[in-house]
Amino acid sequence: MKIGIIGAGHIGSALAVRLVSLGHSVLIANSRGPETLGDVVKKTGATPATAREAAQHGELIVVTIPLINIPDLPKDLFEGVAADVPVIDTSNYYPMLRDGHLPELEAGSLTESEWVQQHLGRPVVKVFNNIYADHLEKKGQPAGTPGRIALPVAGDGAAKQQVMALVEELGFDAVDDGTLHESWRQQPGTPCYGADLPAAELQKQLASLGTERTEAQHKQFLANHAEQEKQMEAQGIKLK
Repeated sequence: MKIGIIGAGHIGSALAVRLVSLGHSVLIANSRGPETLGDVVKKTGATPATAREAAQHGELIVVTIPLINIPDLPKDLFEGVAADVPVIDTSNYYPMLRDGHLPELEAGSLTESEWVQQHLGRPVVKVFNNIYADHLEKKGQPAGTPGRIALPVAGDGAAKQQVMALVEELGFDAVDDGTLHESWRQQPGTPCYGADLPAAELQKQLASLGTERTEAQHKQFLANHAEQEKQMEAQGIKLK
């Protein structure tokens, strides 16, 4: 498969390593230009490109840049890209450490990926946001392996099935997390975030949260995430 990755940070690089190893043709882009991707190319084996080139290349496209930078992507990024090409969004909202405060997301009416979808002008599928990059690169296992990590996949339409198949190929159980509007269940602050749960436990956790986020849940998850960000800041963790 031809895959375009827009974003060469932790998750983008981890995905590139795995996808190239599986025989996929991968173009990877960052915001500074292909000539700055030497170290990433050496690590991953992917081909450096501009964001437009990566989007045009893809039979599947991954957008994995800081959420706050989504509106800065080229407005014609997907011009000429077939409407049925899946677009994966991996982003998370980090108001304290990186993104600043976005009232639209803190009000609770929009999920992170619905916000991304609005700015991209394309349907997106949410996945790879709740797993550490190092685990994504190194902890995939064959189907049926006891304790195999499961990843939630949220979205609408046929694209989600293609993305779930890719998740399985990467060595993780793909668990349907419902529509994009329900993707709040895999965002930071929730029990599923960074937990590396097996499929049965992940399904149980998702079901326990319900389908419509309540005001109390939203408040609690924002508080949980704020505490996570404080801990990350104390540990000197930098986000890309």
